[in-house]
Amino acid sequence: MSQPQPVRGTHDLLPEDFRRHAHVRDTARDIAARFGYSEMATPIFEFTEVFARTMGETSDVVSKEMYSFESRSGESMTLRPEYTAGICRSFISNGLQQNVPFKVFANGPMFRYERPQKGRQRQFHQIDLECIGSDDPKADVEVIAVGAAILQSLGVLDRCRLQINTLGDRESRQAYRDALVEYFSAYKDKLSADSLTRLTKNPLRILDSKDKGDQALVEGAPEFDDYLNDHSKAFFASVLEGLDQLGISYDLNRRLVRGLDYYTHTAFEFVTTDLGAQGALIAGGRYDGLIEALGGKPTPGIGWAGGMERLALMLEGMPQAPRPVAVVPIGEVAEKMALALAHDLRLGGEMIEMSFKGNVGKRMKQANKANAWAAILIGEDELARNVCTFRNLDEGSQEEIPLDQITAKLQQYR
Repeated sequence: MSQPQPVRGTHDLLPEDFRRHAHVRDTARDIAARFGYSEMATPIFEFTEVFARTMGETSDVVSKEMYSFESRSGESMTLRPEYTAGICRSFISNGLQQNVPFKVFANGPMFRYERPQKGRQRQFHQIDLECIGSDDPKADVEVIAVGAAILQSLGVLDRCRLQINTLGDRESRQAYRDALVEYFSAYKDKLSADSLTRLTKNPLRILDSKDKGDQALVEGAPEFDDYLNDHSKAFFASVLEGLDQLGISYDLNRRLVRGLDYYTHTAFEFVTTDLGAQGALIAGGRYDGLIEALGGKPTPGIGWAGGMERLALMLEGMPQAPRPVAVVPIGEVAEKMALALAHDLRLGGEMIEMSFKGNVGKRMKQANKANAWAAILIGEDELARNVCTFRNLDEGSQEEIPLDQITAKLQQYR
């Protein structure tokens, strides 16, 4: 039998990798909480229509990338490819319309069938932030500010840029959509097959086509700015003013779009060049029509998602693992006492390393391997005098401590 391997597009998070992920997650969770965002989670799978209705039947995610399956009762289920749709579904299902603004943070695994590459797997992980129920541009500023604060705390903000654009309100978006259809219709014979399909169903998505022929046509396409009404211009100006007040720098990117009709006003991405083509670290926007598209009452919202794999790759240096204290019994007589002492110290909040067997030399080698900063040695002689030897491995010093004072001794170093 061949040696078992992980499924293509998945990978094991071994302890060092997990520490990076945990650092990203814990940093994001802490920053989000400071801004008043509570943590939540939705199921890893939903009814397929939750994602199909919100991500667009013709989108690549829905048509090519979703992991869908039929349940035993014949219903179509899908492993979540992103968090926003599930959170909005939860907002409706749990009757949270009276709890606005509904400000939440989430994190966890997502699933998309696409070509595995650096920073992108078929099972990947995201941090996610959503603010549902506010149509105030200050909500946009706050959501972006949370993302910037997380990137700054992770030490990566200075290696990325915030790109931002406005999609306008529904009226402006429809006017621009009509202009794009008119423009690209004159070049049907030059559009790629995908963009030809998008022309009638999702013309804004032609603007971010990767096809070189499409990109050449996009250069001459109408500018969104020419179709914005006064309300849309004022809304975007307020967002930019808020970012200026917070000292968050940005680049206007008039080609930054979101293809689905429920997206309105602000669209943004924190982008880096450090990871090659996969440069978006955090991406989001305002989705005032999403909850209505799911069958709920019209409710504004804005949010973003960030790839944990990409953010972990951006970290400089390895997050420091907690360092334990080693308990080292000397001789069989001390084994039971050492086991009880280790247990009590662990219950008291200390991280304790204790080998299952071996002489003093082998156990001290294990302590060094575990990067212990101190060791507590107990032998028959120490037991008779109700003391232990406390050895600070970093300082190279040691002293005898009464057993009932060892907890206080350790707390001095916390």
